[in-house]
Amino acid sequence: MATQNITAAILVIGDEILSGRTKDKNIGYIAGYLTNIGVDLKEVRVVPDEEDEIVAAVNALRKRYTYLFTTGGIGPTHDDITADSVAKAFGVALYEDQRIIDLMLQRLKPEDLNEARRRMARIPVGAEHVANPVSKVPGFRLENVIVMAGVPSIMQAMLDDVAPKLTTGARMMSKTIDAMGIPEGGYAAGLADIAKAHASVIIGSYPQFGEGRFHNQIVVRSKEEGPLNAAVVAVEAMLRELSAKQGK
Repeated sequence: MATQNITAAILVIGDEILSGRTKDKNIGYIAGYLTNIGVDLKEVRVVPDEEDEIVAAVNALRKRYTYLFTTGGIGPTHDDITADSVAKAFGVALYEDQRIIDLMLQRLKPEDLNEARRRMARIPVGAEHVANPVSKVPGFRLENVIVMAGVPSIMQAMLDDVAPKLTTGARMMSKTIDAMGIPEGGYAAGLADIAKAHASVIIGSYPQFGEGRFHNQIVVRSKEEGPLNAAVVAVEAMLRELSAKQGK
């Protein structure tokens, strides 16, 4: 039986990422998280804090994939415009959600709830909260777009909240095979033949350099155990044959 293919994209929002001032720590975490729950991450984009760029990216990605996860741009400063941009992308209004104000007042004195902080209580009409147990102010979800904070600890807590509510597919299984000291150029042709013969399986070669030499690994991935195992057997047989030839 064919399994449902659930896909996703990540949209990272922020000038600080593009300038190199802030090193993104969220992409890898989200990618691994989604893989573990059976959602295939297909694309990652990074855009500046510019409304037109955010709107265009949101509209393109939400239509292409099952889910779109955004990070960044939901804080209290003037350049935090993700909520505004998502609302514009959907053609709906923003409103100040009293439930978010109430959450903020659990941490703030009323006199400290200034206009800048109140910006974080604005969400698009029709959006639902994505809980934030770390600092109270939630993200939000509007249809298939999940809007989360850029701060890693808060983003991770938000992802934990929304994940159980997502439709997921079969989990990707993988097997890593040591290339037995054979250089990529030595097994590239054979690996291409195996990939062609096992078209339902994803096969990649990943070289690493350390201690003065390359240490290559071949990773085989599939959502079905049978095809995965068959491809692994073929790769291992190829490597044994090449290793035997090298030993002569």
